[in-house]
Amino acid sequence: MKTYIYNPQGVCSRQMKIVLDDNDTIVSLEVLGGCNGNLKGISALVKGRKAQEVIEILNGIRCHDKSTSCPDQLSKALVQITSGQLVASN
Repeated sequence: MKTYIYNPQGVCSRQMKIVLDDNDTIVSLEVLGGCNGNLKGISALVKGRKAQEVIEILNGIRCHDKSTSCPDQLSKALVQITSGQLVASN
């Protein structure tokens, strides 16, 4: 398992801690800041899903008048992880 730390841009959440197994399946997601209940719900829904599946589902979701959202930022983090741009912290 590998842990990744991502700092979202343009949203209320400040940090995402994403744990993936060796098959790019999400083991856990913890988000600091943002809408607590919604982000706990998103964390529960993505657990056990492949990173690519989550990217396809969440990419492009917007929050109010922003060009992004916490779910969209998660998809961006997963793109960086799966492309090797974001390095594991452990």
